[in-house]
Amino acid sequence: MAVKDVAADGVDPRLHPDFPESGAPSPRANSELIGHIEAEQRLARAAQDGTIAGAWLIGGPMGIGKATLAYRLARHLLADGGNDMFGGAGDSLALDEADPVFARVAGAAHGDLLTVELGLNKQGKRRTEIVVDDIRKLEPFFHQSAGEGGWRVAIIDGAELMNRNAANAALKLIEEPPKRSIVILVSHAPARLLPTIRSRCRKLHLRPLKPEQVSLLLEQHLPDVSQEDRLPLARLAEGSPGRAMRLEALGGLGLYREILGLIGEAPRIDPLALHGLADRLGGRGNDAACYTAMDFLGAWLARLVHAGAVQEIADHQDVVPGEGALMARMASGGNLERWVDVWEKVARLRDRADSLNLDRKQVVLAAFGAVEAAARA
Repeated sequence: MAVKDVAADGVDPRLHPDFPESGAPSPRANSELIGHIEAEQRLARAAQDGTIAGAWLIGGPMGIGKATLAYRLARHLLADGGNDMFGGAGDSLALDEADPVFARVAGAAHGDLLTVELGLNKQGKRRTEIVVDDIRKLEPFFHQSAGEGGWRVAIIDGAELMNRNAANAALKLIEEPPKRSIVILVSHAPARLLPTIRSRCRKLHLRPLKPEQVSLLLEQHLPDVSQEDRLPLARLAEGSPGRAMRLEALGGLGLYREILGLIGEAPRIDPLALHGLADRLGGRGNDAACYTAMDFLGAWLARLVHAGAVQEIADHQDVVPGEGALMARMASGGNLERWVDVWEKVARLRDRADSLNLDRKQVVLAAFGAVEAAARA
């Protein structure tokens, strides 16, 4: 299974959940939330009893439903779900898809909802950070009357991508939010936010979904994915439905199998197969595939080191059949330091490829060369 070409847009794909297109429904229009019942109940009860905070920080790994939950809360409030202290469904934020509010939020046409996310630069390419002008749009939005006399809701999606000036501007709004206004920050890396922002937000941390839950979502949204591939994709995505769908769009499962096939040949990796992979990953437009391959290799080496340290190989978590046996073979001999060195080298190569714009083909060859040398030792 070959890696599918993905057009590059000059943006690190690991920072942006819409690269490549995943086939997942937009969080704006997604009526389904799986695996986050307790978080939803907490928000619903706060809205019902009038204790909803003016600022919320929803954190957790990419692609697990954080933005979906944020829009779910927004729809609930905009449909006046936060104005009923004596009735309504206190454990759910669900809104019928036939409700006009649902359709207007899905179409980005509700005047009392404003979303801030990565904008475009003057060249029309997506920025790598949220800038202060993006955040400044919130000030007039919050200081005008709600168009429908209810709540005003702002969602900052990818809040960790705010630069310093943008973060300071957001802080001013969060410190003194107007009445019946709420700012919802969605973040894949909350620790990167200013401590003062984190301290002024009510926090919700969402956990990755179970592989079976991710597999179910794959079946619903990507019915062409075979039953045999759904659970491996779910495990490879580490509990993130969004990542699983992006990996499918990228041909990620085939790429992972190819990488493990090469590792399994160490210390005598077929040079033609290795150079073929390196040529593809180093080719124009395959930035996302190369980043993904290096992440796969680094994560597998980290698992190898951990498994060797605790002397436990979890066969039931194999993505590819026989992966546990391969890991056990590589970990045999007791000298894990050589694999720690390889893991660190692969991480350095990946980071240097990002920051120094190195030749990606040479980065791939160097990474697998380190694997060969360690297997030979």
